[in-house]
Amino acid sequence: MSNQNFKMIAKTFYGFEDILAEELLALGAQKIIKGNRNVSFFGDRGFLYKSNLCLRTALKILKPVCEFRFKDINEYYNNIYNFKWEDYLDPMGSFLINSVVFQSDVFNNSKFTSLKAKDAIADRFRDKFKNRPSINSFNPELRIEIHVNKNFCTISLDSSGESLHKRGYKKYSSAAPLNEVLAAGIILMSGWDKKSDLLDPMCGTGTFLIEASMIAKNIAPNLNRLSFAFEKWKDWDNELFEIIEESVRNKETDFVYKLYGFDISNAMVKKAEKNIEVSDIDIDIEVVKKDFLNSKKTDEDKLHILINPPYNKRISADVDELYKKIGDTLKNNYLYSDVWILTANLEAIKSIGLRTSKKIKLFNSNLESRLLNYIIYPGTKKNKN
Repeated sequence: MSNQNFKMIAKTFYGFEDILAEELLALGAQKIIKGNRNVSFFGDRGFLYKSNLCLRTALKILKPVCEFRFKDINEYYNNIYNFKWEDYLDPMGSFLINSVVFQSDVFNNSKFTSLKAKDAIADRFRDKFKNRPSINSFNPELRIEIHVNKNFCTISLDSSGESLHKRGYKKYSSAAPLNEVLAAGIILMSGWDKKSDLLDPMCGTGTFLIEASMIAKNIAPNLNRLSFAFEKWKDWDNELFEIIEESVRNKETDFVYKLYGFDISNAMVKKAEKNIEVSDIDIDIEVVKKDFLNSKKTDEDKLHILINPPYNKRISADVDELYKKIGDTLKNNYLYSDVWILTANLEAIKSIGLRTSKKIKLFNSNLESRLLNYIIYPGTKKNKN
């Protein structure tokens, strides 16, 4: 029944657990518990649909269906064999298993963990129904996530399918694209109150700007997605989903400030413009070809700045010199700005030469990074970090 609450787990990036928990609370989740790169919560079937549509900082929404302890491979196999998979999967259906293993004495790799689970599920169906579901790596009817920690196993159904960072708008990418979930989390973490203009002066293909536009107008991030894994589930309720979707669409708000971006590359500007067009958000986003290092803010209004400096491939200048110029440009030309810089180049940070207000550890494409905050005001001092 759709009105029965059950446990769910939202997976996220390192460092985003707090803001994901805040998102869940605002959305109406119950029994919220923060974990390591995940947040668990309770809700009903409609809330599962809603969380997939609305959560900006979630990578996947899992529904745990089975937990058990095991001491060897046989006990692991038997527990999975005895689970009533026919409640979730037809004998002629298809499935895919993804496993993650931590500190297990029984399994030393995740592929073998998945293989034994696949055998158990196939054997159960063959024994009970004379037919067995097949493995489908690309478009399975059921996606199964197995998490083994020491001798404890949690089996979940993946309700999302492809990672939720795939919003559906990024048709044009770059060599080192910024992950959409990472971008949204940074905007939320930066505390932008939507009461000022927002600038991305090295905007690449426009990810910060598009995520900011959806936050500004309270538009759910995944309304443009083509599909979710839960649409293939046995209990899929299309009517309920359409009600949830309509309710979410009706929560859009007005935004009166400006979002704009610069990039030194004309090709990047064109890609950003095309992605903005695909996102189909009714908001004015201006992207221009401009060198941030030769730009200047011309008023004393508050400005929110987000910078993801280009990786080495996209810059010919020395990295330390680039970071020094970023610091000089901010100090001299961007007074009254709240600046947030994401970088994986931990040595180059010193070259910015400004005093940090906040320094937050994150990961960008598995690279340890820092999110740095600088408040630029008259008299801002250069500082040797």
